[in-house]
Amino acid sequence: MKRVLLVGSFLTLCLSACQLAPPEREPLRLLPEDRPPLPYAELLTRARIQATIATEAFYVDKWNDVDDSAQGLAQTARFLAKAQDVPPKQKETLPQMSKDLSEEATKLSAAAKDKDAKKVNESLTRINQLVRELRLDQ
Repeated sequence: MKRVLLVGSFLTLCLSACQLAPPEREPLRLLPEDRPPLPYAELLTRARIQATIATEAFYVDKWNDVDDSAQGLAQTARFLAKAQDVPPKQKETLPQMSKDLSEEATKLSAAAKDKDAKKVNESLTRINQLVRELRLDQ
């Protein structure tokens, strides 16, 4: 009886250990379009998260998640153009950077819908470069 209980407990422990995988990230929800301008730092963090989620989804061929993240990035880029508390070194280049990020996010969305891995990879590379250039300490 003790052996059965011991083996049963061991099997239960083993099976529950298989469930310890980290939870999948969910794409960030779109922001309401009519909201007031957000702080630059908050939007930059949002863009970083969206780019990371898109990259992780691409690695496992979750094309819908790549597309959702791309749409979120396009929206974040639009909000960046109207951001508050923009660092002085970013003020001059922000309109063009926001436009470039929005255009690249649109390309990413189209490539994800086509399941074109090469184009998705190229867009993600460009998006990550753009997001990096938007950093606060420049």
